[in-house]
Parts: sequence; structure tokens; C-alpha cells
Amino acid sequence: MRRLAIVVFAAPLMLMVGLALAGTASASTPPTDPPNPPTSAPAIEVASAELAPVDVLQVSGLFDGIVIAAIDQAIDRAASNGAQALILQVNSDGSVASDAELAGLIGRVATAPVPIGIWVGPSGDSRLYGMPAQLMGVADVTAMVSGSRIGYTGDLVHLAGGQVDSQVGGQVDFGAAADRLHNGSLSFQEARQLGALRLETPDIGVPTIRSMVLAMDGIVADGNTLDTVSERIDNSGGAELSATLVRFSKLGLVDQLMHTMASPPVAYLMFIIGIALLIFEFFTAGVGVAGVVGAVCVFFGCYGLAALPVRQWAVVLLVLAMVAFAVDVQVGIPRLWTGVGVAFSVVGSWFLLGEVPGTDLRLGWLPLAVGIGGLMLTFIAGMPSMVRTRFATPTIGREWMIGELGTAVGEISPEGTVMVAGARWRARTNRATPLKAGDAVRVVSIDGVTLQIEPQSGGARDYREHRGGPKSDEELAQDKG
Repeated sequence: MRRLAIVVFAAPLMLMVGLALAGTASASTPPTDPPNPPTSAPAIEVASAELAPVDVLQVSGLFDGIVIAAIDQAIDRAASNGAQALILQVNSDGSVASDAELAGLIGRVATAPVPIGIWVGPSGDSRLYGMPAQLMGVADVTAMVSGSRIGYTGDLVHLAGGQVDSQVGGQVDFGAAADRLHNGSLSFQEARQLGALRLETPDIGVPTIRSMVLAMDGIVADGNTLDTVSERIDNSGGAELSATLVRFSKLGLVDQLMHTMASPPVAYLMFIIGIALLIFEFFTAGVGVAGVVGAVCVFFGCYGLAALPVRQWAVVLLVLAMVAFAVDVQVGIPRLWTGVGVAFSVVGSWFLLGEVPGTDLRLGWLPLAVGIGGLMLTFIAGMPSMVRTRFATPTIGREWMIGELGTAVGEISPEGTVMVAGARWRARTNRATPLKAGDAVRVVSIDGVTLQIEPQSGGARDYREHRGGPKSDEELAQDKG
């Protein structure tokens, strides 16, 4: 039963983390080009070993310290391994890193020893919002998939030195598009018309990485002319294009794990499920699998929430919700405090996350349903039964309790809690004989872990006939009289 409970509590978390990791993995997989890419040039048949390779770093999700470090490392790696250019494939709704960290990254891209290209892709719903969008104002080559959008850059960064030629006065430059991008966004067509892109592309945009590499051929960046495609004559006398080798890279396993933990739904679920598992372990009087898993989840949850723009009062509400749930778990019956816990968890979950420029990080319906629904299922149905089962003795051997006297802890009509033999028990009485808090009761039978009780005196006749325990001294005297 205990292992089953652990599985039930942890399953929603594992499902959500698995979906998040799967989505990240799919985003990190090199995109498959269509059979006939929409380009006026002949199809590229083979990779040329004579051309210097092009590195591609795939970046998805919110920009944080991990992503910034990965881009820095990719620039150094491209400069040291003979790459003629580095392309950043980006799909991001914003940043949770500090402005200073992002300004440093923008300056690093502006002064990189290798030409930097930025491609917003790989699909039409890709975005580059917030301060990271300013990278497109300093990169050597920029392009977008048709349907994607960029914007919400905020105030443009002033660089301290090492500006590229396209910058004016040491500032990131988007030309005529700067005002539109400050508090709004542009589609591919709009960005192209306003001159925000640094690549001559047709109206269809740049649909694939292959198209991006092909379009970069002949671009002059930092005094160097990119040579990404070569032409040769095949055996039939026709022209055949050979593209340079494209080397894909992505975040390492540990970096990918920590980056995923800092995503809003995963951080939220890690936090609340971890605390729920710790409460479960506390009330089951042991330190086992649930306690270890709960501690790990809380650690990752706190890490993720610390990286996100959370409202501190909402985090406090979530913690207070857990405390309220624990109060009724101790009693063994969902009561007022369970309702308080549900209310606190709903409000805390809804207002937990703030905003980044251009993006509302508020949790979607799926993580909210899993989180709030899981808490209600756990603390209303699961935990009280689990605690009673954990601390109750088997039915066999409890016959001695029949006839024992006790006290009603609260109102019992028809169910409630009683104190018998120094322990709290779930109890049920006849609807014709409701009991008030403090009333003396007698155990007449046992149904699993629930005691069937009646008033010590004055019980309903139709119920008392089923009483099977010994009579009190007072009743014996009345019978003799």
C-alpha cells in the first residue's frame, strides 16, 4: 500500500517531466529538411569536405545562466575547431537571466571571433522575445522561419566597445524597426520590410537550417567571405552543389536537466509534489523512498523557482496550503483546514509566476490540473486513509475494543472521530443518535478501521439491539432493578 501511494503521488510529476524532456529533445533534434526545399538554387546533394564546417547550437526555452554559458562555450568552440561560422537556432519566449548577464552575452556575440548567424526556428510558431531578441541587432546574419515572430526587446543595450559596423553609437541597432520592436513584435514579412533582418531572403523566409547555410554563402562578415556552398561538374556535365558540413550541438545532459527544471510547469510540480511526499513520509513514521524522492523534488523545485520570476507571497501561500492539509491529515478526516488548503493552493498556483517582456509565464491548464487536482486527491482521499491504515492494528485482535468507552472528539453525525484507549479513531454512529463533541461513547462493533459507536447511555433502540459488547455496571444494575 505504501509503495502504491508513492507511485500515485509521483506519477503526475514523472509524466510532466517526461513530456518536458521529450519536447526539449525533439526541439534539439536537427530538423529534417523537406524533400524539395523552397530555394531557387539546385538541390544540395552531398557535403563538401573542402569547405570549412558551420557549427549550429540549438537553443530553446527561456534564456538563463545555463543557456548563456552554452552560447559562450559554443563561440569559443567554433573559434578553436576551424568553423567558419556559428549559427544559433533559437526559439525562446524571453529571459529569466539578469540584464547584466544578457548585456554581456550581447557584447560577446558582437565581438565574437567567428561570424554569428541567428535563425529563429525551426517552426512557424517559433519566437524570440525579450532582451534575447537584441542578439539579432548585433549578429552578422539573421533570418526567420515564415510565421515566426521577434520583439519586446525593451531598451536597447549600449555596448562598451568592440561594436560591429552596423551599430550606431555603440548601441544595438534595428534601424527603422527599433520602435516597433521595443514594446511589440514583428512577423517575418514585417521584419524584412523594415530592415530588421540581415539576410536577403525571399518572401517564404528561411524554412530550414540547410536553407540558412545555403543563404549565407558569399556573405561578408568581419572582413571574411563565407563559403558554405561549392559548385562542381558531375559525370553528366551538369552542375552539382556541395554544401559545407553542418555540426549540430546542444546542451549537455546535466545542463539540459537543470535547464528543464527551471521551466515553469516542471519547477511548480517538483515543488508541490516534493512537499506532499515529505508530508506523506512524516505521517507514515519513517524515512524511505518517499522521503528521499520528496527531498530531491523539493531541491529541484526550489532551484527552478529561484530562477523564475515568482511572487514570493504566492510561494508562501503554497507552503501554508501544505500546512493546512497536514492539520487535517493529523486528525484523519478532511475538515475546515482541508478547504483552506485547497483555497490557498488554487490562489498560490494561479498567481505563482510573474511576467517577462512579451510573455505571461502563468501556468497552463494542464500543470494546474495535475498540481491542484493531485493535491485534492492526495489530501482528501489518499492521505487520511493511508495514515489510518498505517497506524491501525489489524482487525483480528481488536475485539477487545468492543464495549470500550471513549469520547467524541467532534460532532459525529453520522461520521466523525473519537478518542478510545488513548488513540484517535474514525467512528460512525446511527443517524438516529448523533453525538456532540465531548459526549461519552461506547464501541459496539468494528468495520475495518472504522468503529461503530453509540452513546454510553440513551442510544436509539433500533441501533442498541445490535450492540455486542458487555454492559456497563450501571446497565447491569438497571437490569437487576
